Amino acid sequence: MSIPRLSPSWFRHRVRSSEASLVLLAIAIGAAAGLLSVVQGAIARGLQRLLFTLEVDQRLSASTTVPAWGLLALPLGGLVLVLFSRITGARKRRLVDAVEANALHGGRMSWSDSLVISGQTILSNGFGASVGLEAAYAQLGAGLASITGGWLRLRRGDLRVLVGAGTGAAIAGAFGAPLAGAFYAFEIVIGAYTPAAIAPVAAAALTGVLVAQMLGAQPYLVNAVAGEAVLTHHYLIYAGLGAVAAALGIVLMRAVAEMETLTRRLPIPAAWRPVLGGVLLMPLAWLTPQVLSAGHGALHLDLEYGLPLSFLAAIFVMKSAASIVSLGFGFRGGLFFASLFLGSLLGHIYADLIGLMVGAPVVDPQNAALVGMAAFAVAVVGGPMTMAMLVLEATHDFSLAGATIAASLVTTTIVRETFGYSFSTWRLHLRGETIKSARDVGWMRTLTAGRMMRRVERATPAQWTIAEFRRAFPLGSTSRVVLVDEQDHYAGIVQTARAYIDGLDPAEPIATLAIQRDHALAPEADVKAVMRALDAAGADEMAVVGPDRTVLGLLSEPYVRRRYAEEMDKAQRALFGED
Repeated sequence: MSIPRLSPSWFRHRVRSSEASLVLLAIAIGAAAGLLSVVQGAIARGLQRLLFTLEVDQRLSASTTVPAWGLLALPLGGLVLVLFSRITGARKRRLVDAVEANALHGGRMSWSDSLVISGQTILSNGFGASVGLEAAYAQLGAGLASITGGWLRLRRGDLRVLVGAGTGAAIAGAFGAPLAGAFYAFEIVIGAYTPAAIAPVAAAALTGVLVAQMLGAQPYLVNAVAGEAVLTHHYLIYAGLGAVAAALGIVLMRAVAEMETLTRRLPIPAAWRPVLGGVLLMPLAWLTPQVLSAGHGALHLDLEYGLPLSFLAAIFVMKSAASIVSLGFGFRGGLFFASLFLGSLLGHIYADLIGLMVGAPVVDPQNAALVGMAAFAVAVVGGPMTMAMLVLEATHDFSLAGATIAASLVTTTIVRETFGYSFSTWRLHLRGETIKSARDVGWMRTLTAGRMMRRVERATPAQWTIAEFRRAFPLGSTSRVVLVDEQDHYAGIVQTARAYIDGLDPAEPIATLAIQRDHALAPEADVKAVMRALDAAGADEMAVVGPDRTVLGLLSEPYVRRRYAEEMDKAQRALFGED
């Protein structure tokens, strides 16, 4: 029996032709992603222990006080981040994360970009800024999957699934929650639940958790016990909590954007803003360390002890302000765990306020904190099932998970209808992108007017008479003709049949019969923009012109819609693993 030669081409063939091989590859990616999550978390916590003199198992946000030199670590962290970004050239290039990669680039990512994003996030979190490490975990897990898939030349759909698997494994390993990690991949990174993605994503998430546990990593998952039993009428109360979480989540995301806009107006170089941001964080950290880092320790602490309403409200405001300042002034990181922490505070406050209004407890504050934790995270991060699974894996209580799903669905519906973005896609929107999820729309951007058009080699002079036009284009020879003026600029389209209508003066210029004079397409316009332009103009065809108004080609409405339908069908078949 011959033994196959283990060459790169052999691996490529096996993975591209076998679903089982893709699952095995996802398991390997999941193991590496889990390992990378453990390493990144250890580096960040090591920095915090060194800078803030913490005990081995002590969390920064659960500390009672921050020493004076610890407060100085915040602007120092901004300075280190500035130097790191300058050395790596981060300010001079556009860094692509997993969501953008899967939505626009078919899962293709740069390893150098991923290392830069991870480094910036670790430094920001390690020096105490109010940001989480989840962005770093997801970035390296996704980057590793993308580079591996690119080396194996995977199909676009398989590469997107593998990127989701790497991201889900990283998140699962960090939280010790395979279900939450898998749904994170589906909802946040892949953008859909598909049969082709279930096995590789689930296998990667489980592997990531197993590797993290084998290495003794302390998971971020909240070890919480559900309070009183969830009754039917509680669902309505928690739906109200979901609505409040949606409103405040939108406020938080917009506040970060407004803070970034404000910082651009400051008379200091953009690269040095994190230093000023660190200075502004110092008084907040002096008031309470709960505003620092992502808030893991603070969340456990506040869930464990019944704290006064005024204290919870103060922490909510200060933690929100710290996150807004951190991100607005250029620290790198995400709001995943910060939104969980803020949501737990919101839920507790919500339960206490209802109890005060009614005069007796209505819902259990512990349950409300967990539901609020998930609902607020859904508003900011997205992924209602991701957060519901996080609560389920934390409490093992199905009735509370059901209430969480109800609240999360209310939250996501309101956010979609009134705002339309998660925090990651909102930041992409501010950079000029239009994506609202990780669904694959990159193919639409490559299907441009320039690619679809039928070339026009020689346009017809607009100064020709109708008689000259009739001699050049007998009836039935062509359906339409593109005109150009004396400077070879686009001058409209003539439908050939119109030149043969009875009663026309043969001596009149053919330009008098031209239509669509003021409507044309740019060659870089994508298929969506082309269809919108055709609809707006009410045209059956439009010319494609260059920047100097020279005619490049012609595009008809039936052909555009047929190509769109064909590519959409191809994308759907790739998504569901039918290719």
